[in-house]
Amino acid sequence: MKKFKRIYVEITNICNLACTFCPRTKRKPRTMSAAEFLHVLEETGPYTDYIYLHIKGEPLLHPELEEILKLCGEKGVSANITTNGTLIPQAFDALKNAKSLRQINISLHSFDANTGIDFEGYLKSVTDAAKYFSANTKTITALRLWNLDRDNTTLENRARNLHILEYLEHSFGLDSPIVAADIKDKGVKLAERVYLNSDYEFEWPSLENSHYSTEGFCYGMKTQIGILADGTVVPCCLDGEGVINLGNIFTESFSDILRSERAAAIAEGFRNRTAAEELCRHCSFKDRF
Repeated sequence: MKKFKRIYVEITNICNLACTFCPRTKRKPRTMSAAEFLHVLEETGPYTDYIYLHIKGEPLLHPELEEILKLCGEKGVSANITTNGTLIPQAFDALKNAKSLRQINISLHSFDANTGIDFEGYLKSVTDAAKYFSANTKTITALRLWNLDRDNTTLENRARNLHILEYLEHSFGLDSPIVAADIKDKGVKLAERVYLNSDYEFEWPSLENSHYSTEGFCYGMKTQIGILADGTVVPCCLDGEGVINLGNIFTESFSDILRSERAAAIAEGFRNRTAAEELCRHCSFKDRF
């Protein structure tokens, strides 16, 4: 069994939206080339079977997306994409032809913080794609409404959530209304390999966050790790600014980075339910585990 269940690779840190729940990175805009991505695959191949094309940025913006997905297939790696879904029409040919595409996660809650989106057209393109994947491929589609708040956990707490549920009921021809509690607890199956789930809106960790706890557990360095667009290796998918810089995969071997003292200290800390890094102490997401 390989060490990591998932390695997050940020193929671009550029995004076409400006969501309040996902602040734009302060890093220099960068897009990883297909050649650089191939290097990442070769370095990480012994450590995982699953690549997740996301940390910050919108992966469907990548001009070489088709080649990147092809490289995943050639290297025997399953690709997983998290996207806001607005660019699915433009990227659809690359997605539908990708044998390596295991799962596409579509953040339906992206509309909440953006204006100027043709909302009905957006929902149609998303559901049309999900239906195509269901009928013609083995790709899993996960539709996400991750915009609940802990004081009001019903899906009606955002203006368009109820409309989305009604649209999905009609689009997928469901026999009964979608029950909000089911989505939160275990998700709802809309069609073969098409699911809807919801969760609380989370806060990206930052050294400026008021949240602070030295205790907690995280799967960073245990079952997951991340690689930013410039090659910086970080312990988890929530270090969107590269605060915990473990090394650079373009200038150092991935195996050496994993054996570094800093990487080992992070892993050892979480084994003892202790956050070794300051950024991790300001992360509320670890409290979920």
